Amino acid sequence: MAEILTVRAALELEVFSRTEVRVYAGERNMDRPVRWVHTGEIPDIHRFLTGQEMLLTAGLGMGETALQQRAFIRRLADARAAVLVVELAGRMFDAMPEAAVEEAEAAGLPLVGLAEEIPFVETSAQVHEVLVGMRVRQLIAEEATSQAFMDLLLADEDYLGVVRELARRTGRPVVLEDVAHQMLAYGGATPEADEVVDKWSAHSRAIHERHHSLVAHGPGVPTAPAASFREVVPCARQPVVLRGESWGWLHLLHGGVQPTPAELRTLERAAAALAITLLSERESGARASQRQTALLNRLLLGDITGDRFLSLALALGQDLRGRDLIVVTACAGDGEPFKDSTLARLLHKAGWPAVVGDTGDFDMAVVGLPTRGAAPDVHTVLSEHGLRGGISRLVEPAALPLALRQSRSAASVAVAAATAEVRHFDDLGALRLLVALSEGPELRRYVEDELGPLLEHDALVKNPLLPTLRTFLDCGGNKARAADELFIQRRTLYHRLDRLSEILGLDLTRVDNQQRLQLAVHGHDLLRRPTLRRT
Repeated sequence: MAEILTVRAALELEVFSRTEVRVYAGERNMDRPVRWVHTGEIPDIHRFLTGQEMLLTAGLGMGETALQQRAFIRRLADARAAVLVVELAGRMFDAMPEAAVEEAEAAGLPLVGLAEEIPFVETSAQVHEVLVGMRVRQLIAEEATSQAFMDLLLADEDYLGVVRELARRTGRPVVLEDVAHQMLAYGGATPEADEVVDKWSAHSRAIHERHHSLVAHGPGVPTAPAASFREVVPCARQPVVLRGESWGWLHLLHGGVQPTPAELRTLERAAAALAITLLSERESGARASQRQTALLNRLLLGDITGDRFLSLALALGQDLRGRDLIVVTACAGDGEPFKDSTLARLLHKAGWPAVVGDTGDFDMAVVGLPTRGAAPDVHTVLSEHGLRGGISRLVEPAALPLALRQSRSAASVAVAAATAEVRHFDDLGALRLLVALSEGPELRRYVEDELGPLLEHDALVKNPLLPTLRTFLDCGGNKARAADELFIQRRTLYHRLDRLSEILGLDLTRVDNQQRLQLAVHGHDLLRRPTLRRT
């Protein structure tokens, strides 16, 4: 827990033990934090306050009349003073004015009386010593937190390591999701948090997106009242920003027990570390360690030309010169990255020279074929082993960067499919456009604009309607075929379509609406590629 000096704790310091201390008003706010100590004997002392000060006074500036005393108290309360401490030793008052007590109680301002004089300079010194000590300890703790995340970056840890460290340091469950509300990592699991995670779409969409104004911004300060924040959003979240755009959110699940300012600062530092980690993975090929992977990364980044790539590949023992080239991008049949060099082994066994590397989500290979007629054989080998993947066009060395993008596009479509398949770039059709858009925020925004209400509905019900919409669109709007495909009666389908029209606000019988929704559904499938990893 973060250290704070409360009014109650400040009044327990040694200097206040030298006299009788009595709380006359504002008892309910004695746990307010004290940020500073101020002394003054002028009527407009409130002008010099910035909030959370302990004001020490002999009462000379409070005024002699009840009206003046009430106005003095109101001005201090409006200036957000933490507490007013008044000497009642006779210089101005020998008893606390009744008007001041009434006004302070009404304003909720703690009003404290001292029976005898105490040295205000010594009072300030003791309070400030405590405050400075707390601040030093806070800075040391924050420095240790920053160093911990820096050590993770220096150790080349991925986002899973950052999530684990945040959960360890806060003692709270942590979830990382992307901007499409897809959970990518979960650390610090508890039974209570497991219940939230099991229904993550409902939590993320139906709670956070409906109450976005309650989300903590910056260092975690809610824009709405704290009570509402606790009641509606049982977690704090921090955006993960890459190149000025939101990549996703880092959630700190607190279940209604509000996180401390120190925990929110830790959450903010973790989000910054995640951004660096994710940016590094995107641009460097996800912690590549082998030479072939590093070589592929240079080609991906445009650091070398296709011809230069072939020269460097030869130095690694892969002679691609004088061959027809294709690029293959593949992953295991379950959509997860390979746990070993499966793609490399398959290509080597087939006798095709290839530079193969792990580019993060996929294994990628530039393959040299003896003839153009061998290209279908690559498709056959990948399919027979149950891989998901994409194959580019046959290209010349100069066009290798383009072929890399082609194979990744085809592989993205293959990974989004219900079953393992291998796709050729030339067979993608309009899906090529969606894959290109999925690299940035445009496709996510389009899917949210078109399907957001439906996805929010499906997150809260047992029988989602998106499968019905997908089947209806795949059947070209033919209701009879769609009912047969879904194994339901036609009137049941009609009822579902009416409900879909109501939720989406669209006439599903119109061809142009079917086309726009078909693109949105395909886009949603692309964005829902399996990526969840639990720590």
